[in-house]
Amino acid sequence: MATAESIGKEIEKLREQIRRHEELYYVRDEPEISDQEYDKLLEKLKKLEEEQPQFITPDSPTQRVGGRPAEGFPEVVHRRPMLSLDNSYNIEELLAFDQRCQRLAEGRALEYVAELKIDGISISLHYSDQILARGVTRGDGRIGEEVTQNARTIRSVPLRLRAKRDLVGREVEVRGEVFIPRSVFEKTNAEREEQGEARFANPRNAAAGTLRQLDSGVVASRKLDLFAYDLLAGERKPFATHWEALNWLEQAGFRVNPYRELCSSIEKVIEFCNQMETQRDGFDYEIDGVVVKVNSTRLQDEFGATQKAPRWAGAYKYPARQATTKVLAITVQIGRTGALTPVANLQPVLLAGTTVSRATLHNADEIKRLGVRIGDWVLIEKGGEVIPKVLKVIESKRRGDEKRFRMPKKCPVCGGEISRLEGEVVARCVAADCAAQLMGRLLHFASRRAMRIEGLGEVLVDQMVENKMLRDAGDLYKLTLEEIVSLERMAKKSAENLLAQIEASKSRDLSNLVYALGIRHVGYRTAAILARHFGSLETLAEASEAALDDIPEIGLTVAQSVRRWFDDAGNVDLCRRLQIAGVRTKIEQTARATIDERFAGKQFVLTGMLPGYSRDEARVLIESRGGRVTSSVSKKTDYVIAGDEAGSKLDKATTLGVTVLDEAAFKGMLG
Repeated sequence: MATAESIGKEIEKLREQIRRHEELYYVRDEPEISDQEYDKLLEKLKKLEEEQPQFITPDSPTQRVGGRPAEGFPEVVHRRPMLSLDNSYNIEELLAFDQRCQRLAEGRALEYVAELKIDGISISLHYSDQILARGVTRGDGRIGEEVTQNARTIRSVPLRLRAKRDLVGREVEVRGEVFIPRSVFEKTNAEREEQGEARFANPRNAAAGTLRQLDSGVVASRKLDLFAYDLLAGERKPFATHWEALNWLEQAGFRVNPYRELCSSIEKVIEFCNQMETQRDGFDYEIDGVVVKVNSTRLQDEFGATQKAPRWAGAYKYPARQATTKVLAITVQIGRTGALTPVANLQPVLLAGTTVSRATLHNADEIKRLGVRIGDWVLIEKGGEVIPKVLKVIESKRRGDEKRFRMPKKCPVCGGEISRLEGEVVARCVAADCAAQLMGRLLHFASRRAMRIEGLGEVLVDQMVENKMLRDAGDLYKLTLEEIVSLERMAKKSAENLLAQIEASKSRDLSNLVYALGIRHVGYRTAAILARHFGSLETLAEASEAALDDIPEIGLTVAQSVRRWFDDAGNVDLCRRLQIAGVRTKIEQTARATIDERFAGKQFVLTGMLPGYSRDEARVLIESRGGRVTSSVSKKTDYVIAGDEAGSKLDKATTLGVTVLDEAAFKGMLG
């Protein structure tokens, strides 16, 4: 009779066999056994683990799918932001990217790594002691959602790393792109049609929707795949070059795209881009360009990043796919600011893997420029391969029965007055009670970067507006369980969850609230600056245009917009009711007392290598103390922080008489 010890050894032997076959099949595309033989091995392992559950481990192949559906996805703050990439749409812009990198390198030789830009969804995979511990979506780059169980279902994601950890340490973060293969996408859509479900618009949407499924069994059935593209050990890059990191990822058991190249010059990068464009239709996955990265990780840290994108990497986007189709009608949409946007309703056409039936016409001036009429044949494209737009009218196809379109003189939703300010191209509905604007404002108020009210989606808001339950965001905090349950398809449990989310939103930061108000020209970063500067909604509401304009990074346009918003009696009343409802409208004194403003109003420039800090770390330390970091030295610069191998910026600082700090002096200022 087999002992527990012998069964344990058999289990581990089976696991090693299965892991090997998973890598051969999903990573190397070199299978040695049939699917049926693989299934038999997996079934045998499952049976042994059921008999001896004490041997079940998180990295066992049987743990790729299992457990009950999740109730939601917890939010996770990325240790190092997952930034987006600046795009280049032609060779001239790619050359300009190279020139910027050469300028930042200050005479040092550059190498680039060119990789295919997979059209999927980014994910961060965390390993502890070589075992997969957590999977987190990119989210907004700063905060993502934990989807660990779903990540386990992806066969090209190793549950245990194979490479030796002494090169990278115990804690490893691997970033990659999750995608759905074209062949799987077509099969999935065919199955959805048979079941009476809506088709996915494109492979990227299918991958994104699948990764956020609450049932990991559904995720597993969709057969997602992954290419790994970056490696972090803690918050640092463990290798001297990105190329070494990609090779380590392969050794660790990840699938790394084989179509990549180490380029000694931007000309080599361009050759690679051109070559891959001719082959893109032959891949079993969608690509929309090439990602170009500086190979040296030391230079990556030195170049740093803007608020949105790294300076050491960029994306070369292939020309948008174009198609010809017919304009069946032109309708007008109303946004949350009242902006009227004409939209062309098109004869459906397949464009870059997506069936397109609508395209934006932007505004009345654009319609006039294009000369587009209802019934026209037009050339359309996906600008940046995302948003369809009309490029031009094919006048040779006109038959004479096409109809001219005129923008409405009244709001098509509420019948309110339309206004177009001098110097602006956008016409707006000025009616305060416009339902379309109200819907847009409410959805913005509830969005993630604003008050983060999960469950308050478009369908629900539409019902609430139609039933006159909401006239502005303040009414959200007066909703009752009975009112919500009375809505179509709203169960008591769902209503209770929504009320809990609304209650939780009261404690969001002041910056979230300022952003949620939807003040024109006030994005999330600007909202954070205003919240930090004034400390309370009441103080912000009383600020003069001049006081607002004096704040660095605000400017006259934003100052005027903020002042206009708070001059409106309805907006003032909204703020009053939010405060009465218990929404946090100020930074608490205890929190405010801990805010470090020692660098307030000071402008810094970073140059060279600081042994103790990366560029991003130094930037965060400065900005968290109220300072501002810019990329070039000028008379407005207060301090230049110069590390090893500082170049022309140090020379310019000396010429202009700007104070220069070494790392020790910088540490002293930080306290």
